[in-house]
Amino acid sequence: MSGLSRWIPALDWLRAYKREELRGDTMAGLTVAIMLIPQGMAYAMLAGLPPQMGLYASLLPPFLYALLGTSRQLSFGPVAMDSLLVATGVGAMALAGSADYVALAITLGVLVGLMQIGMGLARLGFLVNFLSRPVISGFTSAAALIIGLSQLKHLVGLKLERSSQIQVIVLDVLKKIGGLHGLTLGIGLAAVVLLVWVKKRRPAWPGALFVVLLGTLVVWGFGWERSGVQIVGAVPAGLPGLTMPRYDWGTIERLLPIALTIALVAFLEGISVARAIATKRRYAVDANQELIAMGVANLGGGLTGGYPGTGGLSRSAVNDQAGARTGLASMITALLVGLTLLFFTPLFYFLPKAVLAAIVMVAVFGLIEFQEPFRLWKIQRMDAVLLLLTFGVTLTVGIQQGIAVGVGVSLLLFIARSTRPHTAVLGRIKGTDIYRNVERFPEAETWSGVVIFRLDASFYFANVAFFKELLRDLILRAVQGGEPLRAVIADTSGIDFVDSSAVDALQEVARDLKDADIAFYLAGVKGPVRDVLRRSGLYAMLGEERVMLRIQDAVDAVLQEQKGEAQALYETGVVHQRAGTVFVEADATKQNSPKAVGEVTS
Repeated sequence: MSGLSRWIPALDWLRAYKREELRGDTMAGLTVAIMLIPQGMAYAMLAGLPPQMGLYASLLPPFLYALLGTSRQLSFGPVAMDSLLVATGVGAMALAGSADYVALAITLGVLVGLMQIGMGLARLGFLVNFLSRPVISGFTSAAALIIGLSQLKHLVGLKLERSSQIQVIVLDVLKKIGGLHGLTLGIGLAAVVLLVWVKKRRPAWPGALFVVLLGTLVVWGFGWERSGVQIVGAVPAGLPGLTMPRYDWGTIERLLPIALTIALVAFLEGISVARAIATKRRYAVDANQELIAMGVANLGGGLTGGYPGTGGLSRSAVNDQAGARTGLASMITALLVGLTLLFFTPLFYFLPKAVLAAIVMVAVFGLIEFQEPFRLWKIQRMDAVLLLLTFGVTLTVGIQQGIAVGVGVSLLLFIARSTRPHTAVLGRIKGTDIYRNVERFPEAETWSGVVIFRLDASFYFANVAFFKELLRDLILRAVQGGEPLRAVIADTSGIDFVDSSAVDALQEVARDLKDADIAFYLAGVKGPVRDVLRRSGLYAMLGEERVMLRIQDAVDAVLQEQKGEAQALYETGVVHQRAGTVFVEADATKQNSPKAVGEVTS
């Protein structure tokens, strides 16, 4: 990808477009449009916005993403998670459904777009890596529950307070359960049953379209809107015009935290789906270009009366399965949404809100990962705890707080682990030059008077104290064994970064060991670390001969040095030799068994 196509990836597939791809793209575009139109309206209602805003968010944004995105199957538009975040953030500033509320949601779309564009240009796609799998799973499952329960008011015909805290929702439902509307509940449950049946038995069928058509016809035919069944009502026809945010800086400042949350969560959801499909189709997606594409799409949506969206998992999967091979499929979807806005909005007048609520609930409850905590408990219990913590905070305190706590605790755990990283005392597997942890391989060979250890982490200021403590313990244990310590070998193959604090610690250790007449060797030093150590003067302090490529080279050097010393003692009668091995008496005045210090050639 080069030149103009670097910024507009669609130019690549447009130049190489094949006629045989048109049928698949057309069918996929039509299929996704049938799915997206009722979904978009349902998600707009979830966000507390008029249904047509879901269609506005499904018009220009998919087209812009198709031009600029690197995924050829990602279906951009409104999704449940972003809709809930909009409702949570904007709901704290204005009354849902009011003109001010709508204007704030549009402004939020513009802010999210600008943020994502800025992050993409700054190549900050890596930021999404701070959202670990347990945090994502806990957050998604909790948010799905909140989204589903927030639709109860439409499903059962109750006037419930808007909240993102499960205990508030449940208590409100219990207080008002006596006032539920039986006919509305019947319509909603029937829609849920039909959607679940289609999803399991006929997954290729457009279930959402079926329940929308059936629900609309039934309410219209029986006149149930006069019996209290809430309907969508008049949906403004025509394409949206250009809208511009008109808010002061103070209002925008209040929107910034929720805008940042949506920008990151939307990118995470979109890039995860894009990468999964790209891997299956054997092409690559560019995370930073995806940020730019999503940002431009959200900016375009905000400027044309929409609200923030991203690539939806279910829609993208349908897009791929229906035959989409290029972004033309999304362009066709956008065209069909535009035709619907121009000519077909009157058909939605009698659409019951209970049906839209059922569409949302069935879609989001599939996101709850019931088995994930149990799986993580078996693999890594701290990850399971992190998932449950994120889940609990998101469910009971709030969406933004759940993400913040999850990411914050993840970082704290990472820092805690890096301050006390995994270490191992090493021994040689017999008959090889492979060195392994003696705790896991008790049969590994070791040499008295020689300590070999490995540090499996970046070596920096946070774990310098741990490193010194570890080395003191190893030396103390070696000395308590009754043998004089002659050499310490540090396997640094697990270290890929050192800072100035780590260099100072190594120099201090080297001086202390030298004063104690103990040789200090480094083995397996990686290139970037070697460069730092050489610039720091540590190499000159140790001597180049004390820095080895392999542990075995360092062991050979130690044993060769011990062999020379043992040979000198042998000539004085303090040592004796048997079967090719030099032995030094532990105490010449006692009848103790001799102990080997190294193998030599007879």
